[in-house]
Formats: sequence, structure tokens, C-alpha cells
Amino acid sequence: MAVAPALLQTAIEIVVRAGAIQTAQFGRTLEIGKKGPIDLVTQVDVAVERMCRETIAARFPDHTVLAEELSNAAADAGGRRGHRWIFDPIDGTVNFAHGLPIFCASLALEIDGRMEVGAVYDPTREELFVGERGAGARLNGAPLTVSAEAGLLDAMLCTGFPYDVHETVDEVVGLFGAFVRRARAVRRLGSAALDLCYVAAGRFDGFWEQRLHPWDTAAAALIVEEAGGRVTDLRGGPFTPFDGDILASNGRLHEQMLGVIRQFAADRSRHRTH
Repeated sequence: MAVAPALLQTAIEIVVRAGAIQTAQFGRTLEIGKKGPIDLVTQVDVAVERMCRETIAARFPDHTVLAEELSNAAADAGGRRGHRWIFDPIDGTVNFAHGLPIFCASLALEIDGRMEVGAVYDPTREELFVGERGAGARLNGAPLTVSAEAGLLDAMLCTGFPYDVHETVDEVVGLFGAFVRRARAVRRLGSAALDLCYVAAGRFDGFWEQRLHPWDTAAAALIVEEAGGRVTDLRGGPFTPFDGDILASNGRLHEQMLGVIRQFAADRSRHRTH
């Protein structure tokens, strides 16, 4: 059953307004803080998130918001009743802070534990990706469909590196290398939400990443599914944005990608025991 039009329109309005705030500050001198050694936050992240929270509170006071920068005390993690909005004010903050125009705002609406709406807006390209459960996915109003590529050798893949990459570099770069050996090309753009939307649009044929947060994937994973793709965890099990790991593909490549991941894990385990 389709969600109420006001909910879908609110999701779209918030990410587009977020894009306006982002572009107004992009390329200017920013106040940049650190949440970890390489995990950044700017005053723009906070301003965008505050706008989202204020909009939701004004329109839907019984809804909660789970987002990246401010307190989530009212929105406990995963598997709850009611309406919860999951928001990333800037997905690609490191890019944004360095003046690299690859970033977006990402907003999902979860109802009774299931994602029902996803909206992702890239202001530098003026691209609005929207997915509604059971109603398909669209880019600027036009239907989205995943690619038809059926072989890894001809595939364009994408990944991202987690914020603990300095401690897990052998694992992360090792799996990256395993896919480089099998695919036509592997890219790393620095925005998981856009990476996933590009799978939905057929620009990428597959994407994987580890140790993500729910606001990184909740909206865009739904968009991939509604574009005809497949989304699982890295073991091929059911995907939930609260587990952190994701494998998304056009569906045709999914088992081949899982095979690469399983072989890498087996080889890595064997090497550790010797």
C-alpha cells in the first residue's frame, strides 16, 4: 500500500532543502570537527540535520528521527513500531569538506520496522532519486532500472572504505583487490548513498561496503530494490541497515559477487592459520 502523499512529499522536500543549504556553503571556509581520526563533521551537517528535525517535529510530532549528528535518544535503533525517519544530512562529508562535488542528502521513512520511502538528492547534479515500496524507483521523475550486465569481467563495481580502515587495511584493501582481479573496473566515490543510487540507475553493476551506519544505506537500499536490484548482507542473508554490511547489485551479478567475498574470506582464514 502506498504511503500518504504528505509523507513522500516531505521526504523529497527535506532532501532538496538540504541540497540548497549544502550548495550555499560548498567551497567556502568551513568549521570542521572530528568524530574520529578521519571522520569529519561540519557546521553544515548540523544545520541540515536541524532543519530536518524541525520540519518533522512540526508536521508529524509523533514521529522520531534517527540521524548522524545530533541526539537520537528518542529513536532507538531498529525494529520498533511507528514512524521513524532516518537521515544523513551530508553523505560524503569528507568530500564536501575538501571541495569535491560528490555528496548528497539521504532520507528514509521506516514504518513499523520496514523502509517504505527513500529519497536521495545530489545538489551538484540536481539529481533526485526516490524509491517507494511497491511503486518503483525514479530519477527526476523517470523510472529507474538496474543494469542487465551478467558477467563480472564486464562489470563496473563500486565500494567504500570504512572509517576504521587504518586498523583493517589488509581486510578492506584485500577484498578490494579480489574484485579488481575479477571486474572490468572498481571505483570508490566516497558516498555510499550515491553509490547505491548509481546501482539503481545502472551506472554501477554492484556495490559492497562494510561497517556502515543506518543513515548511509536506509534510503538508497530501498531505491535499489525498487529499481529491480538485489540487496543482502555480505553473506547473502537478509539486509538491514542496522547491521552495517551491504552487498547491492543488479541481481544478475549477485551470486558471483558473493562468491568473490566468500573465496576471499576463506583464503584469509587459511592464511591466518598457517
